[in-house]
Amino acid sequence: MQDYQSVLNNIYKELINKKDKGEVASYIPELKNVDLNTFGINLQVVGDKSYSVGQYDEKFSIQSISKVLTLAKAISIEGHNLWQRVDVEPSGNPFNHLSLLEQENGIPRNPLINTGSLVIADILVSQLKNPKADFLNFVRQLANDDSINYNEAVAKSEKETGYKNYAGANLLKSFGNLNNDVDEVLDFYFHQCSLEMSCEQLTKTFYVFANKGSCMLEKAHLNKSHTKRINAIMLTCGFYDEAGEFAFEVGLPGKSGVGGGIVALLPKKFVISVWSPGLNKKGNSKIGMQALELFTTQTNLSIF
Repeated sequence: MQDYQSVLNNIYKELINKKDKGEVASYIPELKNVDLNTFGINLQVVGDKSYSVGQYDEKFSIQSISKVLTLAKAISIEGHNLWQRVDVEPSGNPFNHLSLLEQENGIPRNPLINTGSLVIADILVSQLKNPKADFLNFVRQLANDDSINYNEAVAKSEKETGYKNYAGANLLKSFGNLNNDVDEVLDFYFHQCSLEMSCEQLTKTFYVFANKGSCMLEKAHLNKSHTKRINAIMLTCGFYDEAGEFAFEVGLPGKSGVGGGIVALLPKKFVISVWSPGLNKKGNSKIGMQALELFTTQTNLSIF
């Protein structure tokens, strides 16, 4: 039996006083006010207990982690038809680069880069009666938590400064891979990225991907085949041009966000979320990456 609480406590003690914690994302003004020294971890073992340390219950902006959730909702509606509009290959580029999109005729390399997630957002704007409300309800059902909400200040901040996302959306539109009005799609996209959760809420939300499509309280379900494919995309594309490094060092499917959060999982075993807002040069949580490497090394638990 693993002593998970001791493992988390030791990781926290080793990393909390690190001098180099990275830099808080400043290109989204609302994110630059977060305390760089904040650090929390939450672990949920499938069918068993939860373990936590640090600021695991403090809410933060999950940002690009939300792309996995919009993908899950879109694939539940579109099925395999979705892959006609977005590919499943790693990009090898930062999350907001646009050069590949033009070379590949408006088909984003995968749904976890910004342009790929914009295509997913376009699908949901088309298919949902009240897109923002319906998507929020879907996330709340996965987590069994009605307190999860958008941060309107963060969404407004992104709308005012997200010039590359405007460029990406217009480029998609020029290739005919965006069906709705650009501003409407971007409004949905900025709101999905502004979702706020704690590590504990994030772990509960992603439990479905570790549990073959069933949520913790089985109040919501995803197709088993869809969860398998989403886990594969998280492994190969969840960390942009650092996906290979994450697979090499940590060995889990996962997803990061520029709010400093990372969620990762081992199917049938556990889900773990970490939050440390300082980012490395690739846009991933510097301390969060180290924490997850230490966790899989010390527990000897990974997909490999």
